Amino acid sequence: MEVSLDCPVLVLNRLWQPIHTCSVRRALRLVCLGHAQIVQTDGEARYQTHDLLSWEEHSSAHLTGEMIRTVRHVFRVPRIIVLAAYDRIPRKEVKFTRQNIFLRDKFICQYCGKDFPERDLNLDHVVPRDKGGKMTWENIVTSCIRCNTRKANKLAHEVGMGLLRQPRAPRWRPLFGTEFEDPADESWAQFLHPDRDKVRVSA
Repeated sequence: MEVSLDCPVLVLNRLWQPIHTCSVRRALRLVCLGHAQIVQTDGEARYQTHDLLSWEEHSSAHLTGEMIRTVRHVFRVPRIIVLAAYDRIPRKEVKFTRQNIFLRDKFICQYCGKDFPERDLNLDHVVPRDKGGKMTWENIVTSCIRCNTRKANKLAHEVGMGLLRQPRAPRWRPLFGTEFEDPADESWAQFLHPDRDKVRVSA
């Protein structure tokens, strides 16, 4: 079965943590340059890594699934690659939205400490707008309708209320972003949602 060179490949950093995806074309180029190796995702040698030469040998012995064919060579389509040097997970700025504020605060009112369904939650300015408060991560919190009504346009201490914690911008990683919610290939699952008891990485 032939495959598009634009299909997604999962990219792991040097510590075998997922950082993003790239195309099959880009993955093979990284392997050719020696910047990455292909991770075998099936068979007894699962999780063994391959350079381009050993991947071609592996592919020739396992002519199943999606293949890439050239005039002289045939390769199985790589599903996962691991980078040779890069060991950091880049920070990703989280979009400032109502939903992400609820996620940051875990759907818990930051005044009474109770959790609520989303329909019963609101957003509150810690420092009210008429007192100079801005629409920022550090000034917006999740609140229930009752606490929001009680606080109104006052500071929390003015009405005998307090915050559970000071609001900050979240520092989520790409792994928790939507790009990995619906993996393009089932072989990615072990890296996106790892079961540590089943992972054995070859040397």
